[in-house]
Amino acid sequence: MTVRGGLDDLVSLVSGHRWVALTGAGISTDSGIPDYRGPSAPPSNPMMYDEFASDDANRRRYWARSMLGWQSFGRAEPNLGHRALVGAPGLAGVVTQNVDGLHEAAGSSPVVDLHGRIDRVVCLSCGTYSARARLQSRLQGLNPDIDGYLPAGAAELDSARLRPDGDAVVDRWHDFRIAPCEACGGILKPDVVFFGESARKELVTNAYELVDSTDVLVVLGSSLTVMSGLRFVRHASRTGTPVAIINRGPTRGDDRATVRLDAGTTETLLALRDRL
Repeated sequence: MTVRGGLDDLVSLVSGHRWVALTGAGISTDSGIPDYRGPSAPPSNPMMYDEFASDDANRRRYWARSMLGWQSFGRAEPNLGHRALVGAPGLAGVVTQNVDGLHEAAGSSPVVDLHGRIDRVVCLSCGTYSARARLQSRLQGLNPDIDGYLPAGAAELDSARLRPDGDAVVDRWHDFRIAPCEACGGILKPDVVFFGESARKELVTNAYELVDSTDVLVVLGSSLTVMSGLRFVRHASRTGTPVAIINRGPTRGDDRATVRLDAGTTETLLALRDRL
């Protein structure tokens, strides 16, 4: 039976036990990164993997958005919620659906980046990995008039146009020049899971192993709308592992939760840290 409870219920659930955190976009909103489905999330129409891989125009549109969005996204820093997880009593590790790398930047370990990392790019032809920051320099060299991709009259990118995966809504992209792989000239893609693409099997396996090695699964800032995260809640429920969910707004896992808090992640984690 789900407890529509408060902090006391959460403390009782995790105190003295090993637990794993499953985090979503809601934990990064206090770092200035928007989420897809939160109450204040901007409208979004994420690019599908097949759209990106099969069409040069779609890639121009994506990388124009990414070049602009990276200016803000690449400067994001861990917030107090990320930092509260570092060294939290009983925490065995973090499984994150986010691609921002902020858990690692805060010092959490181990971290399973289920959907990849936006600070890396991969060549679809030769499989070479390289740094996103290096690609940013190349893109800016090929497209020096970055202000031309902003809406008319806008001096800088506003937060309403920044998107959760590190790109931004832009109005001009048809003449954008794409940088190819430096190793083979192939197509570069951010090392993240696009919609319509599956997470790497070894990462999914690592996440299951982490969940199975602990006593409690704590979901932080995820609506669990996609199966990528929901499967771990369902798995924990089937194996008798208690589940706590902390999220603003309903989630697809609410019927599996032992404790359910409709609250922000940062304030909840800070309060939990003080109580453990």
